[in-house]
Amino acid sequence: MNKPRCLIVGASAAGVAVAIELRNNGYTGAVTLIDADPNLPYERPPLSKSVLGAGSRGFVPIQPAPIYRDLDIELRLGEKVTAVDPAALTVRLDGGDAVPVSRLVLATGLSPRRLRVAGADAENVLSLRDAADARRIAEELASGGPLVIIGAGFIGLELAAVARERGIDVTVVEAQARPLTHAVGADVASLLMELHRGHGVKLLTGATVAEFAGSAGRVEEVRLADGRRLPASTVVVGVGVEPRTELTVSARIEVDTFGIPVNEFGQTSRAWIYATGDVASQNHPALARRGRIEHWDTAQRHGAAVGATIAGTPTRYREAPYAWSHQYGATLQIVGRPRPDDDLVLRDGASPGEFLAFWIRDGYVGAVAGMAASREVGVVKRLMAARVPVERAQLLGRDLDLRRFLKQHQNAVRANPESTLAS
Repeated sequence: MNKPRCLIVGASAAGVAVAIELRNNGYTGAVTLIDADPNLPYERPPLSKSVLGAGSRGFVPIQPAPIYRDLDIELRLGEKVTAVDPAALTVRLDGGDAVPVSRLVLATGLSPRRLRVAGADAENVLSLRDAADARRIAEELASGGPLVIIGAGFIGLELAAVARERGIDVTVVEAQARPLTHAVGADVASLLMELHRGHGVKLLTGATVAEFAGSAGRVEEVRLADGRRLPASTVVVGVGVEPRTELTVSARIEVDTFGIPVNEFGQTSRAWIYATGDVASQNHPALARRGRIEHWDTAQRHGAAVGATIAGTPTRYREAPYAWSHQYGATLQIVGRPRPDDDLVLRDGASPGEFLAFWIRDGYVGAVAGMAASREVGVVKRLMAARVPVERAQLLGRDLDLRRFLKQHQNAVRANPESTLAS
């Protein structure tokens, strides 16, 4: 090759961030971004709002189209990478092209997990991961409900909220006792249950699907394992995801149960191949052990770190993971990752529509979650970054001014840099 090429598979938040940061850090080689999706790279979080069409902003581009031209980033959209040839340093595309590569980045993301029950292949049993999925769900819901959502994860609950705001009858079926317990713990999960039930969602917990029944290739009824039958004109399944690791076979790189293992700089078991975003299995200070961090903000930050590293500025992604979810006009925000052995402090006055929860770990805030509490969550994020010592009693009451508390700590550190005590 006369000119080095960094080829990025996956025009997602992570993939685009890699490409942009390569150029921001002076990379002069060719940059090629390849994705089977034919659309200009777009944000995934708004899809659960775009499915109902009217009143939505449609698909939001990650970057305006001219940015790719201005930064000399080649977009090959609607094309699929089918194999990697490590010996020849090329990747093979579905159209037959062999593209030379000196650095390869896999930002292939995740695929929805399918339910393996009768009727799961019916035309109105859908999932929501990309623009094509959103269009299909919009078409199905154009005539109204009932809508049955299998799985009360972030996407399922956001879709339930949007559908209820449009007056659609919604039932959510969740196998666990509470939704999102793995992300926010049982107490906060209970508040979210109340929030959705208060808006008319029929939320069935501890329930699983036995089969989808109907005729002419369409589901008309969801049958649960306990014998209950739910009428359905549209079914959306959100029961988890699986990492898209197909290319690791031809690339001959390692995988684990979470995805593609990477080191602190995003390198896989082959040093010239990187992985980033949702597919990356990484060690991170917020995680108790190696795993995935499946959030938009993380994908962008990790991708940016990988891009800077490839361009010659070794960069680690160490910031606390940040996630958000819009539900019924309010925003749920989460910074960090709660752990089972953390001490949960739910601030006084918590209600389904407004709350602030702290997870104390070794005398510091390890994670925070807030509904309709953007200002407070922003301050707590700074408390976490500054490693400000806290006590349960301080955080429990609503009279604590978090911003003043942070400022007092900063002043104390300036006055006595050796001290770690907060006033």
